[in-house]
Amino acid sequence: MHDKSFDIVAIGEAMVEFNQTGDLGGRTYLQGFGGDTSNAVIAASRQGARCAYFTRLGDDDFGRMLLDLWQREGVTTDTVAVDASAPTGIYFVCHDHSGHSFSYLRAGSAASRMQPADLPAALLRRTKILHVSGISQAISLSATEAIAHAIRLAGEVGALIAYDPNLRLKLWPLALAREVILATIPLCDHFLPSLDDVQLVSGLTAPEDIVAWCHRIGAKTVVLKLGRHGSLVSDGRRCVAVAAHPVDAVDATGAGDCFDGSYLAQVAKGADPVTAARWASAAAALATTGFGAVDPLPTSEQVHRLVERRSA
Repeated sequence: MHDKSFDIVAIGEAMVEFNQTGDLGGRTYLQGFGGDTSNAVIAASRQGARCAYFTRLGDDDFGRMLLDLWQREGVTTDTVAVDASAPTGIYFVCHDHSGHSFSYLRAGSAASRMQPADLPAALLRRTKILHVSGISQAISLSATEAIAHAIRLAGEVGALIAYDPNLRLKLWPLALAREVILATIPLCDHFLPSLDDVQLVSGLTAPEDIVAWCHRIGAKTVVLKLGRHGSLVSDGRRCVAVAAHPVDAVDATGAGDCFDGSYLAQVAKGADPVTAARWASAAAALATTGFGAVDPLPTSEQVHRLVERRSA
């Protein structure tokens, strides 16, 4: 029996964020942090899960800021690799009348140089859940191979595999993304797509049809995130609609990542998927009430209070 010292290990690329504010005519940026799988494990850690993160960082100030962030958040970083010859990725969020847009400076980043041989095999054998995403796969061909290898290593010792396809067409063309996502879906125990992503991959529109398609491809448990319309949770036998929590939302940047991490923290505790999704729905709602991907991620106490208010 392998020692499962971690609830969740996640792999991917974390970045330093610069989010445009209204000051000085939009020339001022608030520094924060981003990266979907990093956001997810921070959300899970704030809610009491034992988490670790694996990535590659540049030997630069931005990389050190991320290491400090994870250490403050209680996320284990013992196996994070530092690359002296490649930078840590950064991105900018700009706002205008049509919403927000992202500009990435991540080509050739340290994380994109991830190779299967870099993976912390011992760490992957010690987790209940491995969490990866389509962004983890899309940053380079070697990262695609590394994620496939990580899934094999974790699966061999009975870890659950969680996967959010998190489609970003700025990172790879739809045909390649579809090929990799379709190959990954049957390998995962918890498939956590957002509606718009899987609409593009499947060619379908209706949420119920998409859930059925996910199962046909090979997904075991499907949690289809529908934004303000909640989520659909299916184990292939029954499909349950989970409502969203109405809040005064100001920025939905990290809501999906918060949902993933909160859901997996509950699964690691033994919750069934519907119960976990109800909790994650409340957590994701709270994540939209502040700016940035990380700062508004809630604690268990905050989620519990929202759930109690809603049930009252």
